[in-house]
Amino acid sequence: MRFIIALLILLQYSCSDYPSENKVVGIQPYNSFSEEKANMISKTIADFYDVKTIILKDKLISKKAFINVKSPRYRADSIILFQHRDIPDSLDFIIGLTSKDISTTKYKSGRKMVQPAYKYQDWGVMGLGYCPGNSCVVSTFRIKHKDAATVNVRLQKVAVHEFGHNLGLPHCKDKKCVMTDAVEKIATIDNAKLALCYDCKMKIKKT
Repeated sequence: MRFIIALLILLQYSCSDYPSENKVVGIQPYNSFSEEKANMISKTIADFYDVKTIILKDKLISKKAFINVKSPRYRADSIILFQHRDIPDSLDFIIGLTSKDISTTKYKSGRKMVQPAYKYQDWGVMGLGYCPGNSCVVSTFRIKHKDAATVNVRLQKVAVHEFGHNLGLPHCKDKKCVMTDAVEKIATIDNAKLALCYDCKMKIKKT
């Protein structure tokens, strides 16, 4: 718990403001992540948020992020912390991409863990990004589909969503907005558009 609180405080006071053409986002592939998908996310983030993106050299996820409580996976909050800690001065943000399963502890308002604890203490997620922050991570592990195009669209939506949190965008009530809360359902992601609603667009423009 102390680790999570310290991480949230650290990210809150070190993040950048809303994006501009001068912001640089590092795309960090992990564990031989698909080069094609990394290029796709790099272009998607650059076009969607009008930022410059740079694809970094693929590397292994730190062993310190590994956990094996329910199943072998990596803690998304740990990956975010390591990315934040090691972010080069040349970058304003960093987005981690992995095909490995990732997890976090699920909280409700007031920073109380969602119950039952056995289910939500180590909860598998598709991505994680603090609001605001300068580091997020996205995984393809939970967005699998027999149709490759569907996987790609899901990946784009999750990446745009988590990076949106970094920029200060909270979850949106509009179910068609890419910033809508997935509420633990992949169908919610499929239903949302790869676009911001009017209200979220206005928040982004407050530069």
